[in-house]
Amino acid sequence: MGYEWLSIAMFLGFFLILLSGYPVAFSFAGTGLVFGLLGWWLGAFDPARLLLLPNLWFGTMANFTLLAIPFFVFLGAVLEKSGLAEDLLETVGILLGPLRGGMALAVVLVGTLLAAATGVVAATVILMGLLSLPIMLRYGYDKQLAAGTIVAAGTLAQLIPPSLVLVVLSDQIGVSVGDLFLGALIPGLLLAGSYALYVLGVAFFRPAAAPALPLEVRQIGRGPLVRRTLRAIVPPVVLILLVLGSIFLGLATPTEAGAVGAVGACGLAAFNRRLTPKLLTDAAHSTAVVTGVVMIILFCSSFFGLVFDALGGKTLITQWLVNLPGGYLTFMVVANITIFLLGVFLEFIEISFIALPLLVPAAQALGLDMVWFGVVMALNLQTAFISPPVGFSLFYLQSVAPESVSTRDIHRSALPFMAIQLVILALVIAFPQTVSWLVERSFQ
Repeated sequence: MGYEWLSIAMFLGFFLILLSGYPVAFSFAGTGLVFGLLGWWLGAFDPARLLLLPNLWFGTMANFTLLAIPFFVFLGAVLEKSGLAEDLLETVGILLGPLRGGMALAVVLVGTLLAAATGVVAATVILMGLLSLPIMLRYGYDKQLAAGTIVAAGTLAQLIPPSLVLVVLSDQIGVSVGDLFLGALIPGLLLAGSYALYVLGVAFFRPAAAPALPLEVRQIGRGPLVRRTLRAIVPPVVLILLVLGSIFLGLATPTEAGAVGAVGACGLAAFNRRLTPKLLTDAAHSTAVVTGVVMIILFCSSFFGLVFDALGGKTLITQWLVNLPGGYLTFMVVANITIFLLGVFLEFIEISFIALPLLVPAAQALGLDMVWFGVVMALNLQTAFISPPVGFSLFYLQSVAPESVSTRDIHRSALPFMAIQLVILALVIAFPQTVSWLVERSFQ
């Protein structure tokens, strides 16, 4: 008692170290070590509590749900590195090319499909930026419409199952990842549909900003087009439906479905004669990097959280959040503003281990539906991911954009889509049924 100020100093110290550019995992571990020693010296921390760490870490490693992360990352890496995702984007672009705004619609559709196949934002934004942005610019698309569509559609992987965000959130808030997948599906499709309506609206009111592709570009015989569609679109779509359908119908856990999806992606690559030792090595390397980053942050955040809790930090913050005037509405406002501001500067993995352990106890004490709360947080994180000036998706696209597309163009391009996301976020908060309807009718 009387040393709660030390926990607040610990949290502020952690952020100062983090903002200096130090890696988040070592920021967690270093801050926990320094304040643990300081608390021990002041008599506010018992080092014997550290004996709990091995059980925490082994419990994490035994968490079957977290196995879904490497499987879904590997699935996406195989689709990307084999060129199957590229074929998908090109074929959908040809099919929708006769429409005004057709190429932008293709980006939204393929972004949704890749989100449902990979759950990884960076790969989707970069892939579509490399392939579709030069084409749209070449045939007269408005720069900001083209860039904004890619940034927004690529970031759908933050929300649409099997989003890695949802997998990590399920571990942090203590709910079934299958329920989170079901809960996020309708908001994710609402978001994708809103993007498509916006593109169609721009194409209708400003035809010059989103023209149809020239006839010579999309001219291809009916027979070759059918064969190309059957080869490039149908197999990935069937794979996605099998993976997600098996989860939603309760036939497989997300981890089991992810394993089947990873094998299926390799099967598609082999069918197209693209499965090589180099492809498997590169995909495995990408998977190991992402999984390793998640686990090292999780381990170090566990150490930080143990010390922070021992100093009274979690109890103090929970009491403050629960006792806010206005009850759960004020809490939701504070929680969303906090997550949004953190999401502008930090990756979702870091936020999941920094902020959610502080928000979850208060949300539970207020009696909130934790599946709904998790989906709201994921949707908020997606909004932050495209928010100027430092949204991560903006930098992903900037790294591959042609010189004719400036940083200013990319940042301004995100604003209309950001407004769309905020509207959908408000709808999900106002109507929790958008999340709970499928969960209540699940077959699990």
